Amino acid sequence: MTTQQTDETAIAQALEEYYFGGSYEGDLSKLKRIFHPGTLLFGDVKGQPYAKTLDEWLDVVANRQSPKDSGKPFKGDILNIKVVNSIAIAEVHVKAYDVLYHDFLSLHRVNDTWLIVNKIMSGVSQ
Repeated sequence: MTTQQTDETAIAQALEEYYFGGSYEGDLSKLKRIFHPGTLLFGDVKGQPYAKTLDEWLDVVANRQSPKDSGKPFKGDILNIKVVNSIAIAEVHVKAYDVLYHDFLSLHRVNDTWLIVNKIMSGVSQ
């Protein structure tokens, strides 16, 4: 049995290592460790609608210069995590490529591992 505090800590560690770390480095293996294979991504970037499957998004990540290699600033911040039993919502900011992304990540604990199962986000030029 896990506690809410333990779950929040596990989610924060997974987001730092796999979501922020994988996004910064362009490391698909890290990203695949935190995203459920059926994840969908929706939102807007610079006012334009955005919708991708996880595979489509990972293809974009694989074929772009990583934030690490670009030399541009990158920062991931966890604003809030809410946990109810085996589900959670994380609100995060990701600054990459001169864009600040405001993400809401839905997570589900599967076999004692927290996975992102949905991502909605909005990106604004900085």
